[in-house]
Order: sequence, then C-alpha cells, then structure tokens
Amino acid sequence: MWVLIVNSNDRSIVSFAMLSHAMVHVYELSIPIFMVIWLTEFSVTTAVLGAVVSIGYGLFGVGALPAGVLADKFRARNLVAVCLVGMGSSFLLLSFAQNVVMIVVALCVWGAAASIYHPTGLALISKGVEARGTGFAFHGMAGNLGIALGPLLTAVLLLFFDWRLVSVLLALPAGVVVVYAFSITFDETTVVQTTSGEVTTEREVRSLGEFVSDSKILFTGGFVLAFFAVMMNGLFYRSTLTFLPDVLSGVLPPVTNYFQVFGPESQLAGEFDLASYVYSGLLLVGIGGQYVAGKLTDRIHPEAGLAAVFGVLALVAVVFVPASKRGTTMTLLVSALLGFLIFALQPLYQATIAEYSPPDERGLSYGYTYLGTFGIGAAGAAIAGYLLTVLTVGETFTMLAVFPLIGALLAGALWWVEET
Repeated sequence: MWVLIVNSNDRSIVSFAMLSHAMVHVYELSIPIFMVIWLTEFSVTTAVLGAVVSIGYGLFGVGALPAGVLADKFRARNLVAVCLVGMGSSFLLLSFAQNVVMIVVALCVWGAAASIYHPTGLALISKGVEARGTGFAFHGMAGNLGIALGPLLTAVLLLFFDWRLVSVLLALPAGVVVVYAFSITFDETTVVQTTSGEVTTEREVRSLGEFVSDSKILFTGGFVLAFFAVMMNGLFYRSTLTFLPDVLSGVLPPVTNYFQVFGPESQLAGEFDLASYVYSGLLLVGIGGQYVAGKLTDRIHPEAGLAAVFGVLALVAVVFVPASKRGTTMTLLVSALLGFLIFALQPLYQATIAEYSPPDERGLSYGYTYLGTFGIGAAGAAIAGYLLTVLTVGETFTMLAVFPLIGALLAGALWWVEET
C-alpha cells in the first residue's frame, strides 16, 4: 500500500486516520448485529427499535457540525483521541443495559463521541496529505474494513459469549489506537495555506456571528447541491444497512444446508447466523468500491462519478429483493453489488465537498457534510423500520430507491453547472 504513498508525512497521517476511521465503523456496524438480539430480548418492534437506534445514529451526525467547528481550532490528534475514548466507554456502558432506555443512553454517548471523527479526520487528510485522492481512497478502505469487521467480529464473538461480554470486548481496541495516536508525529497542515497566506494549525473559535457568516459563504453555489446529494446518500445508507441483517435472515436458508459440520439440532447451528456473515461480506466488498472510486477522483470530475454511482444504486435497490428470491447465488451477487456501490459514493462525495469549500472552512464543510450524512441520514433507520411494518420488503426497497435517484439528479445538476 505504502508504495502509492511516498511522502512520509502522508503515510503518518493516513495510517493514523485509517486506524481511527476503522474503529468508528467497527462500533457503528456492530450495532445492527446486536439489534437482532435486542428485538427478541427486549420484545420491541422494528419500528420502535429503529427509532431508538436513530437517536444514537442521529447524534453521530448532528454532533458533526460542532465537531467541524472544533476541527478548525484544535489539533486533529487530540480531538480523535477524545472520540476513541468516548466510543470505547459507550460500549462499556452498553454492556450494563437492562432495558431499551439504557440502550438509548449508551448509543447517545457513542453517537456524540463518534461525531467528532469525520469532520476532523477528513479535514486532516484534505489539509495535510499531498496525495489527497489516494489518501481518501485508503481512508475509505480502512473505514470499510472496520464496517465489515464490526459485524463479523461481533457475530463470531456471539457464538461463544453473551452479548454483554461481547460489548465489553469490543470496547478494548479503542484504547490501543489511542496509544498509537500519541506515538507518531506529523504536520497537520503541510499542503494548505489559510486565506491570509499563513500556515496554521489552530485558529480562534468562531463567534456565533462568524459561524453564521462562514456558513452563508459555504451555502452558496455548488456546495448547496453537494450537501443535499450527501444527505440523500446518508438516508439510503442508514435505511438500507440498519435492517439488512434481518432482511437477509429472511431470504437465506439455514446454515445446515451448506455446512454439514453443523448438525440440524446442534446448539452452534442455532447460534450461527448466516445472514450476519453475508452482511459482513457485503460490507467487505465495499473496500473495492472505496478504492476504485477514490482513485477515480484524481482522474474524473467527482460530480460525474457521483451521479453515475447514484443512478446505478437506485436501480440495484429496486431489483435487490426480486433478485434475492432467485437463489443464494443471486442473493450473494446482488448483495456484493449493493455493498460496492454504497461505499463507492464516499470518496466521490468527500472529494466533491473539498472542491466546493475553501481550506479555511474545510472542517466546517465536513461538519455540515456529516450532519447531512449521519445526522439527517439517521432518520433513514426510522423510515426503514416504519416501512417494514406496513409494506413488504420488496416494496420497502423500492421506496428507498428514491433517495439515490434524487442524489443522481442533484449530482448531475452539479456536474452540468460545472461544465457550463
């Protein structure tokens, strides 16, 4: 990997960001695996649990805006360390949950802590890494590795331990990454200058008036279209991935149909949820989407790539359920395609945001980006939970396809304006 990143400062920043990004998503995507257990243990409906999880996921996004402001003031290393400690602590708290209310509290702690990362990490890469497109690509790939390992590791641990102990075990890696964070050195702003021409690592915290003024500057021209396109991505991402393990459980046959090592009556077969592993594989395929799209951002207009991926994703959403009913092989193929496309969007919209925001406001711009992606996007979990209670799975996916379709139109309009 490092053959493609020859600058030592780039390597230090990217390695730090990759580990931290992976940890954020290990926690984020372990939650849907726990949800399969919580639906039974706490006797709640998908609508109720979807709303509960939306609160924590919502803070993940809403907190990104103040985090973006802080990212333009404080050193990234310190902010990310706070993020990691907070996420690990939240999973320790989660292990003590005795009811849905306690789950809400623990997930709120996680969401508030996790919200710090994306504005901080992405601003760090955009201002400190010379090979920005490649940096975004590897950063995204690490995120996808965490996204895949989160549910996979959780599913494997649940074969042997109670979910509360699994939650404790998942909290431990965050401490290891914090130790690593303070063992390396790098220049956080080596490739950018402020509008005054001076390179700085810190600046005064914005007053309310400055915040409003800077926000008005951002929300002009192309950034407006880019923001709403990002919001469509967030709504589809959260609505699709939150209940996908449960959806896959409904279309995949028992594990004993594939692995004779499991006897039909064995306890291990009962604990082995094939859907969780297919879900992890789907997320792992997203690494390829991150890499391909990340490299493309250095070669094409990211707005054009964003429009194309959104358009294909809308089509895949419509055909996902009908295709999955045509056998296990087709289920695996369409799941892999879904995972590839969902995560191919990320480096494309990250690069697009960088194109339509000045360096001085990069942290703020990514704060708004992840307010749209994970804050407003968190409503996708509640939307999907509600739709699954009143519609069939196929009808639900067709309705959810509206989000990437709108995203394709917005990104296409942005590209058209840029070209004209």
